[in-house]
Amino acid sequence: MTALPDSGQLLTIADYMALGEDDERCRRELQEGVLSISPSPKPRHNVAGAKLYVQIDAQLPAGLVAVPDVDLDLQLVPEDGPATVRRPDLVVVERAEFDRVGEEEGILRASAAHLVVEIVSPGSRRTDYVMKRSEYEDAGISHYWIIDMSPPLSLVAFRLTEELGYVDNGEVTDVFTTTSPCPLTIRLDQLG
Repeated sequence: MTALPDSGQLLTIADYMALGEDDERCRRELQEGVLSISPSPKPRHNVAGAKLYVQIDAQLPAGLVAVPDVDLDLQLVPEDGPATVRRPDLVVVERAEFDRVGEEEGILRASAAHLVVEIVSPGSRRTDYVMKRSEYEDAGISHYWIIDMSPPLSLVAFRLTEELGYVDNGEVTDVFTTTSPCPLTIRLDQLG
């Protein structure tokens, strides 16, 4: 890992990429050029994310790829501006974008994301429900799911509309079924 930037320095996407790999004990994100570091998720959170990945990956069409725990450039400013990079628990992107990142050693871009999923941690409730929701909406990501591990485990699925921004049909427990961004059935009762 490269040395952290001077405090007060607003980072661009290139600056963020130059930081290198994360320390496994922490998770980095970038909000309007400001680097934030939080503790890595707890084991229960990680297991739920892994089980979710398995369910989604098995149902995706060939043109889409599920990627767990990965940096996502929200593309809210020009490349030389103070960037916003989030690290969702899972993102579904176009295969061409996945392949581009592998070839260029780049970063996934929001413009190719069809779904972003965040699993709420004890210290991330406001960030997931308010800040990230607003950022993902501004980035034009068509679907944003929030999974809350508090009993009963639940999912809120937001979909982007032209007039209202993100809208949802309320919390779902047990089984969630959707046709968009593609047909998916998620057994929430198997994530806990």
